[in-house]
This record gives sequence, C-alpha cells and structure tokens, in this order.
Amino acid sequence: MKDQDMVNDILSGAKASIGSYTTAITECSNQQLRSTLQTLRNEAEQMQYQIYQMAEQKGWYMPAPQANKNDVQQIKNSLSSSMDASTQNTMK
Repeated sequence: MKDQDMVNDILSGAKASIGSYTTAITECSNQQLRSTLQTLRNEAEQMQYQIYQMAEQKGWYMPAPQANKNDVQQIKNSLSSSMDASTQNTMK
C-alpha cells in the first residue's frame, strides 16, 4: 500500500470518527460523558487537520476552490434566517 493510500484511509477514518462523536454528543444526556466525547471529537479534528495539511503539502489532497465571498454571505444569511425562524417557532 502506498503512503498516499494510507493517508487517505486515515483521513477517511478520522472524518467518520468525527461524525460518530458528533452524533453521540447530540444524543448524550450525561454531561460528564458528553464532555468526554467533545474532548475526543476535538482531538480527532486536530489530528485530521494535521494529516490533511501534510497530504495537501505532498499534493495528495486537493481541496475545493475557495468559495466566492458573496456566495458565502448569502448562505450565512439563509442559515441565520432559518435559525431565527426555528427559534421563534419553538418559543411559541
């Protein structure tokens, strides 16, 4: 197995772990366990980013091109409006 393949496997595994931690956190009612899961997720995110940086430097991972600032702002506004509407509906 080539180094590039191993790095891509590690990145995929890290992303899957982060998703699993996030799901567990949102479903956890025990505050101590929730805090532990958050710590583990944060550590997995840091590891994933370090591996991503290494893979990008070696040319093994090509990130998506930068988004247009207007598109980013439009999405932020849309999400913010959705959150505001959701919050108002739950307060009724």
